[in-house]
Amino acid sequence: MFKMVTTLMRGRSHDAVEAFADANALSILRQQLRDAADGLEKAKRAVAVVMAYAARERQTAARIAGQIGDLETRAMDAIRQGRDDLATEAAAAIAELEAEQAAVARAIAHYDTEIRGLREQVGLAGQRLRALQRGKQIADACDRTQKLRGTMPRGFPASLREAEETLERLRSRQEHAEEVEIALSDLSVDTSAGATAARMAAAGCGAPLRPDAAQVLDRLRAQAH
Repeated sequence: MFKMVTTLMRGRSHDAVEAFADANALSILRQQLRDAADGLEKAKRAVAVVMAYAARERQTAARIAGQIGDLETRAMDAIRQGRDDLATEAAAAIAELEAEQAAVARAIAHYDTEIRGLREQVGLAGQRLRALQRGKQIADACDRTQKLRGTMPRGFPASLREAEETLERLRSRQEHAEEVEIALSDLSVDTSAGATAARMAAAGCGAPLRPDAAQVLDRLRAQAH
């Protein structure tokens, strides 16, 4: 039982850590990228320091080469003059310088190897960092989009649909009202013209518009016979 409780506690702790990491993933990523960028700058400075050491060793190698050349020239002059003592002294100094020259050459070779490796690592790290920064930009954009989507009212689409239906009803009413106005206008025109024609017919202008009682009586009498 105790083991089960312990396992449960560890499981809940792990879940809580994962939930916290998920909820703050973007903030964690930003800080990790800042740390990585800082580390990359430090690595670049380290490469620069190694390159400076290598440059100093090359200066030393050039100085030693100059000293060896000078001593060799002087030693040959001493030999020509029969000064073997001076020639021997010069040869000993040249031997020491050549030993130092060999050590410097090994140091330069070591620095060159280290510089190539470090520069390659820095270059790869820079590429990875740039890729991560591009990914962070995409993550930032997605996060802003999700937050914007979350601020929209839940009934927003339904409200739009209801507004569209209301507008459609309003348009239908307006169209009907326009049709009524047109019909009333036509009716007014017809009524006005009919009234004018009736007044003129009553005044004896033109044929009567409707039969009068005398005309009806005459027609009935004719039918009776």
